[in-house]
Amino acid sequence: MAFQNLSPLAKSLVTAFVHQDPSVSEKKIAVNPLVARVASWYEKLRNAMDYREDEVILRAAIERILKRRILLGGTGETIAEPLIRELAWARYFKDETLSESSIEIVSYQINFFLRLKERLLAGRLLKEGVINEWVLHLLSSSIEKILNRQKEKELMNNFMFHIMKQNIAIEEEDDQTKDAQVFIAVRRSFAKDDIAFLRYHLFAQFFGESFANQDVDTVSSEFLSAYKEIQRQLTYSRKEAVYAYIKRKTAAFFILEDIMRIYKGDLVAILESEEELKKAVFEACSARYSGIASKVRRAIIRSVIFLLFTKAFFAFTVEGTFESFFYGEVFWKSMFVNTTIPPILMVIVGLFIRMPRIDNSKRILAFTQTMLFDEDPRLGSSLAIQKVEENKRPYLTLVFTVLWLLASIASFGAIVLVLTKFNVTIISQGIFLFFLAIVSFLSYRIGLMASVYTVDEQQGWLTPVIDFFFMPIVRVGRHLTEGISQINILLFVFDFLIETPFKGLFAFFEQWFLFLHTKREGLE
Repeated sequence: MAFQNLSPLAKSLVTAFVHQDPSVSEKKIAVNPLVARVASWYEKLRNAMDYREDEVILRAAIERILKRRILLGGTGETIAEPLIRELAWARYFKDETLSESSIEIVSYQINFFLRLKERLLAGRLLKEGVINEWVLHLLSSSIEKILNRQKEKELMNNFMFHIMKQNIAIEEEDDQTKDAQVFIAVRRSFAKDDIAFLRYHLFAQFFGESFANQDVDTVSSEFLSAYKEIQRQLTYSRKEAVYAYIKRKTAAFFILEDIMRIYKGDLVAILESEEELKKAVFEACSARYSGIASKVRRAIIRSVIFLLFTKAFFAFTVEGTFESFFYGEVFWKSMFVNTTIPPILMVIVGLFIRMPRIDNSKRILAFTQTMLFDEDPRLGSSLAIQKVEENKRPYLTLVFTVLWLLASIASFGAIVLVLTKFNVTIISQGIFLFFLAIVSFLSYRIGLMASVYTVDEQQGWLTPVIDFFFMPIVRVGRHLTEGISQINILLFVFDFLIETPFKGLFAFFEQWFLFLHTKREGLE
């Protein structure tokens, strides 16, 4: 084992990681620490009410600020600096890490997308709501990429894509479709991209990375073609099979990224020794496993806050009103139990999270060696997706559909039966099922978070039985959770009725503190 024995792809990756970009001395943006402390606490509360992956919280915050300021008639010149300062207040970036030159770049991006939006609305090729959503997604992703450059993460994304596409074959599909599906799956599993990021990266593949520097009329004229192709790839019928396969291999790439980043100055020495590489892999695995507990704990806290806010809203507006109207009184005891059980279930779930074991680390080591030293790396068995023939087995499909419906009826029916025996009102039962489904989905997501560093995990013999009764509830919970995020009135109140004046106060006090500072300087 030696550095010269690395595969060409791995050698390019190592060289790019070791290479340091020259640092440029620029004037940085500083914010008042007191304002930043208050703003960061507000942002934590706001994010807890809108359940998202950690990796997309910054982009979602940018989108939220853009939506509010564009609605008030802002332009690039009036939005860019306040947006960046809001992000600095909220501690998305450490103080004095963002350069003042980024304001001009962000301003240009905002103006480009606002002009693009005008062209698209004038052309009436898509609905106004679709255009607004896409422009906000593309713009917020573009700004996040400008402010939060992650060169190493992008290098690993590219490395993973080139390896994984060699391990996958899709029958009767061209290379473009296969590459697009692998690209999407890699970004979902490794970069944790949401739909906005996926649209942005596919858009960049269609127009080129620097598409915002192109003529806006050129981009708008080709926008519909790009939209249709991106939608086709994002709704591809076999995309989940590709994603599930790649997701089971992703942990090895997380560990390799850690090794590259932590031992950047000693990479060559580590790659020269099999024992040193093994030690580095096992240490990186151990560190990642240890970090799972704190990440799961944060996810549970955020989920509990999300549940408490939404459940309290439903309890006082829907459940209380219904019971007062139909029963003449509010069943406070039932409402209290109904409100507290979902968060308690979330906490209980956290107690049963299991960490990966030593055999998982050994599999990651084997995958790492294969990725680095094999000319044609194969990470376990390859994936071959055969063509899906419509109506090949219509009766079997019908049987599976009936079984799925029976599982749904059995799962929800058993819960309703128990609640009825305890004389729970119909509306309380409906709300209980509503939040039980959400808790099930959030619990499932937290469980996936704990297994993100597990490679090629084998199913237990009870897994199919659990899936049969549990998955219907989880899938309902997923749709409900996504729906709440879209229509949550509390979020609207926070974003437009509270956040706008709140952030205005932040700006006022920051200027006031700066004024006081200048007066103090005059006495020195």
